[in-house]
Amino acid sequence: MSEKIAVLISGGVDSGVVTHLLVEQGYKPDLYYIKIGMEGEDSSCTAEEDIELCMATARRYNLKLEVIDLQKEYWERVVGYAIERVKMGLTPNPDVMCNRLIKFGAFEEKVGHKYDKIATGHYGRIIEKEGKYWLGVAKDPVKDQTDFLAQLSGVEISRMILPLGDLMKEDVRRIANEARLPQAKRKDSQGICFLGKINYNDFLRKFLGEQEGKVIDIETNRIVGTHKGFWFHTIGQRKGLGLSGGPWFVVKKNVRKNVVFVAHGWDTQLQYGHVFRLADFHAITEPLPINEGDAPMEISFKVRHVDHFMDGTIERDAEGYIVRSPEPIQGIAPGQFGCIYDREKTICWGSGEISV
Repeated sequence: MSEKIAVLISGGVDSGVVTHLLVEQGYKPDLYYIKIGMEGEDSSCTAEEDIELCMATARRYNLKLEVIDLQKEYWERVVGYAIERVKMGLTPNPDVMCNRLIKFGAFEEKVGHKYDKIATGHYGRIIEKEGKYWLGVAKDPVKDQTDFLAQLSGVEISRMILPLGDLMKEDVRRIANEARLPQAKRKDSQGICFLGKINYNDFLRKFLGEQEGKVIDIETNRIVGTHKGFWFHTIGQRKGLGLSGGPWFVVKKNVRKNVVFVAHGWDTQLQYGHVFRLADFHAITEPLPINEGDAPMEISFKVRHVDHFMDGTIERDAEGYIVRSPEPIQGIAPGQFGCIYDREKTICWGSGEISV
């Protein structure tokens, strides 16, 4: 096999199986562990166990492993982005930006450009049609991660290999067990990419501190509690509010006055919406085939990382794109990414930041 392939390996079962499958196909990829924590910081994403498992995998297949230090770039680009958005009262998605700015940004600048293909353990597909490469939805709808990759470019997609796209998670576990991979029994990571082991609120507290504010029932305008800073709360949040007589949902924030507005009850319609705008929509391979004034285009979409799609339409006006859904959308949070797919839920067109 003449193609030069780099595998982004994490120490988890997914990237371990990716390495195994490529070797089984006759490739001899180079392995790269991206280090994105900061030495001596509680928020370090680097775990000794991760690197040990990566080293064990490299030894198992007699492959080269290199640890790439992107700590500086990660703190400047991803953490900087997250803190800026939170200060504005928005809900950032660091995992999306970590892929765009670090795994396929800074890594490409330092090392990736030397390779023909970059392989990762993301669940998605690369679909080639008429000489163009598209980001396709994974076979496993629960594990599908195309929303995390939807800020990449068509060129980047064309250079990717996603060996897990046609597998269910149970297949990946089975392959790992049958191959007796070092990481076969390891549990899936549940943390946010850039935080590693620390709590998200601890991270925010470290950079933004605490400032007490009011929690107000938006329907009665009654003060029902206090909070320690609007930045600890996101639209649609139910847990962690510390309010009695629930359920309560966060439905709005006043950044200037440091006020969090909540609505009461499971069936409150105030936690839902049917329309949202996308700012700066990023198309992966081709622009959405819709112009200002055209009839709405039928699509499917996601507004967060969930295991299901919603049906709706998208249209374009002078200010950008508008997505509408006949079904109520829970917790539309400005700052999160709205990810747009075709109606058949097979191709990801791209994504844009949900705007106020």
